[in-house]
Amino acid sequence: MRGKGRCYGVQMTDHSAPPDRTCATGTEAPLGHSGSDESGSTESRPTGSSPDESVADKGGKVVRWATDSSAFEGLARSGHLVSGLLHLLIAYIVIRLAFGDPGNADQSGALGIFASSTGGRLALWLAVIAFAAMALWRIAEVALGPHPKNPAPDDGDGWLDRAKAGALAVVYLGFAYSAATFALGDGKSSGSQNAGASARLMSSAFGKTVLVVVGIVIVCVGAYHIYKGVTQSCIDDLMLEENTIGEDADSSADQARSTSVTTVGTVGYSAKGAALAGAGILVIIAAITADPAKATGIDGAVKTVAGWPAGQALLVLMGLGIGAYGVYGLVMMRYARM
Repeated sequence: MRGKGRCYGVQMTDHSAPPDRTCATGTEAPLGHSGSDESGSTESRPTGSSPDESVADKGGKVVRWATDSSAFEGLARSGHLVSGLLHLLIAYIVIRLAFGDPGNADQSGALGIFASSTGGRLALWLAVIAFAAMALWRIAEVALGPHPKNPAPDDGDGWLDRAKAGALAVVYLGFAYSAATFALGDGKSSGSQNAGASARLMSSAFGKTVLVVVGIVIVCVGAYHIYKGVTQSCIDDLMLEENTIGEDADSSADQARSTSVTTVGTVGYSAKGAALAGAGILVIIAAITADPAKATGIDGAVKTVAGWPAGQALLVLMGLGIGAYGVYGLVMMRYARM
């Protein structure tokens, strides 16, 4: 049983694997696996299908074979790496804003830094591949349930878990699209795009209602991030192969790593959640006051904080928090359950 705020270092059995079927040879083998060959290899491959097998069953076998691929898993994990690097750049921009420098404290600002650097276009195309792979992995989770490669003992398998995976797939596809536009030289500020879309929606009562609903959803997503940070349940998304995180860490090295990862996850998720919640509140205010300039996303929330008393200190703290979220993304690249 998984404890709150920790994860176990034991490689888990894939409980979501389909039941055994009898092979043509009369031996038992898992559905969708060809078993070991003479060299002892146990690599999973899609097998032939029976005449009465449904299209859904065939598709499930292909999806499970894909998630068994180490290459696919590696590409998907690189999505965490790129996301972490982007958040580190956003943190850098936020801290620069605290001291009066210009910039867009959002994904478009971070991608713009990539695009303007030497070799940045190549890096952006690599980011497109990483984000697209992560999106495909989330789509596989919609079909198979969460963490098909490294399931947790109490992973759910209901519509809510699959809906969450689907939502994350959309998010990562959006990241891939944004990175591709900057790689092609057509990148634009997310804030200006958000404000433009909000202005069009505000032309009707229905559009304003849609904006309010969108703002509420963003606030809820931010609150969920804060919840995962404060309760340290974000640590449950990790799996270490040999050591543990949390109360079961044994050696001093384990305890130090546990403390570091838990601190980074708590601070990072809480700061990211606060930024998202602030952005959502501004969207709601923009809809109510018919002021699209306020609906500029995280960049707008950051620049709103800059105008508060002690805004500079708050921006520095926010930058450090978002930076912690970026570092946690790097941890996820290595240890995330997939």
